[in-house]
Amino acid sequence: MSQSTQERPRTNAAAERRRQQAKRNWAEFARTRSGLIGAVLLLAVIILAVLTPILVPIETLDVTKITADQNEPPSAAHLLGTDPAGRDVLGMLLWGSRISLLVGFAATAVSMIIGTVVGMAAGHFTGALQAVIMRIIDFFLVIPGLVLAIVLSSVLSRGVWTIIIAIGVTSWAGTARVVRSQTLTIEARPYIERAKALGAGDGHLLGKHVLPAVLPLVLANTTLTVGSAVISESTLSFLGLGDPGTVSWGSMLKTALDTGAATAGYWWYVIPPGVAIVIVVLCFTLVGRALEAVFNPTLRSR
Repeated sequence: MSQSTQERPRTNAAAERRRQQAKRNWAEFARTRSGLIGAVLLLAVIILAVLTPILVPIETLDVTKITADQNEPPSAAHLLGTDPAGRDVLGMLLWGSRISLLVGFAATAVSMIIGTVVGMAAGHFTGALQAVIMRIIDFFLVIPGLVLAIVLSSVLSRGVWTIIIAIGVTSWAGTARVVRSQTLTIEARPYIERAKALGAGDGHLLGKHVLPAVLPLVLANTTLTVGSAVISESTLSFLGLGDPGTVSWGSMLKTALDTGAATAGYWWYVIPPGVAIVIVVLCFTLVGRALEAVFNPTLRSR
């Protein structure tokens, strides 16, 4: 029997084990009703955000082409009324979802990559290198992330990518701490000792053994971090540090405050973006808690 023939059954068996594990994980996730509801609502929000250019063409929000009255209350023509410039609030809400979700996912991706790499390095290496890495993690844990993000957004040019970078590089320390703890647990197992005895290097240990073991934990933490990133983006935009040329839920709240809509009783322009932020963050939190229960047997038993 050739080597390729021997490898094929092993590959098929490994793929079958992964499929069976995925089925068990999905069954466990589906048992958590709150997580399932959060996933369905989150999927609906993402679909609406993707279809926004078709549902609400950007030209309809051009202030030079608007014929609707300013601060018009909800009606059949404008389900959520109009803003102080006469733009449809529902259309702005949909376009704002694109920016808020983009920042949430992109900033979380940056945060997760940095946190995973630094956390694995802090748990794997020893001596002076570990001490330096731990001091860097401690620094970012002590400094308030939002304050540091405000400073970065103020120094750099205003824009969506500036907010993504500011949130991403200031919110990774918590993930690094969790990944480091998991890395220490994994590297204490016997098969890691055997791999070291057989001459496995740092890259092999981290890439082949540690990374696959910490990825489920990182995935569960990712969904929780996205909600925090959405809140951070809304806060930075509300403070006027976002891109003035784009619409986000935070910028809608800032406009409501600057134009006096919040104090004049135009609730249809104040409540929708606030409710949207709450719903999206709640959905990410529910999904994240459900994933934690799937990947953490201790939480599952509780």
